[in-house]
Amino acid sequence: MEVNYKNKKKYNTARYPIRQPWYLTWLIWILSKIMLIGKKRRLDKINMEGLKPPYIILSNHMSFIDFELLAMGTHPHKVNNVVNIDGYYMRPWLMEWIGAICTRKFTQDMHLVKSIKKVLERGDILCIYPEARYSPCGTRSYLPESLGMLVKRSGVPVVAVVHRGNYLHTPFWNFRKKRKVPFHTTMTQVLTPDDLKVLSVDEINARLQDALEYDEYEYQKQNGILITESFRAEGMHKILYQCPHCLKESVMDSKGDEIFCTECGKRWRFNEDGTLTATEGETEFPKVVDWFEWERQQVRAEVESGNYRFEDEVEVYSMPRCWKFEPLGMAHLVHDITDGFVLEGHYRGQDYRIQRMPLQTNSLHVEYDFQHIKPLDCIDISTEDDSFYCYPSKKNVATKLAFAVEEIYRLSYERAMAKRMARRAARQAEESEIDDK
Repeated sequence: MEVNYKNKKKYNTARYPIRQPWYLTWLIWILSKIMLIGKKRRLDKINMEGLKPPYIILSNHMSFIDFELLAMGTHPHKVNNVVNIDGYYMRPWLMEWIGAICTRKFTQDMHLVKSIKKVLERGDILCIYPEARYSPCGTRSYLPESLGMLVKRSGVPVVAVVHRGNYLHTPFWNFRKKRKVPFHTTMTQVLTPDDLKVLSVDEINARLQDALEYDEYEYQKQNGILITESFRAEGMHKILYQCPHCLKESVMDSKGDEIFCTECGKRWRFNEDGTLTATEGETEFPKVVDWFEWERQQVRAEVESGNYRFEDEVEVYSMPRCWKFEPLGMAHLVHDITDGFVLEGHYRGQDYRIQRMPLQTNSLHVEYDFQHIKPLDCIDISTEDDSFYCYPSKKNVATKLAFAVEEIYRLSYERAMAKRMARRAARQAEESEIDDK
């Protein structure tokens, strides 16, 4: 059952992007250069000699400054960026004018493939941020298996762009307060048309995963970067939500340069060099990434044991169009291994039910401070023609939900592939038996 909107019309994402006007390419470059004044940055191009459009850029994603830095590397060529619909909020005319390609995150958008083909046929650059979200802890997020097939079918060169320092400058969990950090961007041609002809999809995916690997805290360590701002730990509890000492979830908090558990009282100092040190007793995880990945393993074990289930009353705002978020009031949200997401509510005298099965959602769009609606944690559950921004009643659960979505998808995908292989083996056995007769 869909939402009973007064205005039934929704924003049409199934439209081809315009070709970016030449003067706009220059304007974007000038504005980006102005925005980067005073920031220490470096751009290296590797294996890019003689490369001209059309080609695909695959870039990591850590903050809005990614777009500005990338504009420095692609000028003066025309670029079409794939952008989530919330980037169109209150400005669809602008996004359409600069040639952006609208989509809804983590959905099966078939027209997106057609738009990508159109851009490449025009001889321009296509830019995709395959993680489809800002990195939560400064390392590479999930990359979809379909990426390799998309790249292989394109037949054009592929450039991997890796930004370093962007996350340290404005971490996703506290992007309001900036730190003084140097930026380093590399643009590397990692696949040629000849490579695409001979490599399998799995081999292409493996190469892309290696090319897009990054670790912001390792970058900080290797370059001796010290972040001296006194507020450097504030907001970190949003990604480090489980206490490794008492194992309680959603009880972490942070202030100044410390993150601490409100349940057992243990505290850790977030040092200037990016490491963690317990103020008393054992330091369970000196590295932020290790703590983050430990939480993922905890969720994985919960999913694989069949014990995972999330249920909550959430406040919902939807985005069927680009000019307004529709306040749908409170709704009931359930997420489990069998049915995926089920969102049930009531709006304008009619019930609605939105469901996304485990294999329909390979990752989750999380916002820790969503300014378009209100600055609190929310998750975005999108369908092919609508997006539902849900604010949980429970405290600090967004990161665990993101882990759970990815782990449930992984487990469901593995089971589906195992069944497919079993059916194929059975069919081959039957055919072999018939041949023997």
